[in-house]
Amino acid sequence: MNLKKALLSLAMFAALATGSAHAQVNVMLPANPGGGWDSTGRQAFQALNEAGIYTGGVNFTNKGGAGGTIGLAEFQGAQSGKPDALAVFGAITVGSIILNKSPINLQDFRPVARLTAEYLVIAVDANSPHQTLEDLVKALKSDPGGTPVGGGSAGGVDHIALALLAQAADIPVGDLNYIPQASGAETVTGIVNGTLAAGISGISEFQQFAEQRRIRILGITSAERKEGLDVPTFKEAGYDIELANWRGILGAPGMPDDNYQTWIDRFTQLNESEAWKKVLETQGWDEFFLAGEEFGAYIAEENERISAILKEAGLAE
Repeated sequence: MNLKKALLSLAMFAALATGSAHAQVNVMLPANPGGGWDSTGRQAFQALNEAGIYTGGVNFTNKGGAGGTIGLAEFQGAQSGKPDALAVFGAITVGSIILNKSPINLQDFRPVARLTAEYLVIAVDANSPHQTLEDLVKALKSDPGGTPVGGGSAGGVDHIALALLAQAADIPVGDLNYIPQASGAETVTGIVNGTLAAGISGISEFQQFAEQRRIRILGITSAERKEGLDVPTFKEAGYDIELANWRGILGAPGMPDDNYQTWIDRFTQLNESEAWKKVLETQGWDEFFLAGEEFGAYIAEENERISAILKEAGLAE
């Protein structure tokens, strides 16, 4: 009898182990395919698989709009309380919630891991008369309405970067002609065809076009120059601005504690893996890792910081 019980227990354990190995996680990518959040989610799970950290199935859902708030709202409604449900988000989400007066509260979600930071660059057409960031600032100051600048979602980090630059140069933020674009590629198209005087985006979305000499990058929002990119920082140009577009992972509201800790552990292992280091190098992303409740505290701080910036810039009430 004891042997039968032992064999039964072993069989049940094997079944559970097999089920765990072939589990499926649902991942919300609250943007259209091809953008930064989409790449972050897909590249992270590919690296998790390559490193043998998580080899189960992944069901990705893309739902773009309003800086990620539409996708996150759908995710919250459909996945709350689920054990293996994750969403990609980032700094853009924080500003979009404030600007769009979204009912979403990021504190309702489980903060799993902050993964990357990507600094922003501002660029003009390769044949633009603006040779330096100072040249572009002079144009913005003399004719802000006639100097359209494109970037990501209204209230997102691209928009905030331009607002901070305007403030530093004593240009009324309300006079700026900021035109949100659907993607970094669309921003480049606008720069090249002349509908935009300049554009702002992450390094990874602009660098290849700069290397092809279709656009010229004038400045970067990092504290120091980026290796492999011979471009001055905003600070070097005389504007005391440092801003990063960070991206990370949220767990569904009400995710069980055991699953929550499992995903924290998995992403901690991912951050230390060679597979992920290769992704960071290839994509031009900086490691910006923070996990669990420390990440939750950081999100709360970012909410206060970005809210203050948007209010000071006149972009939010």
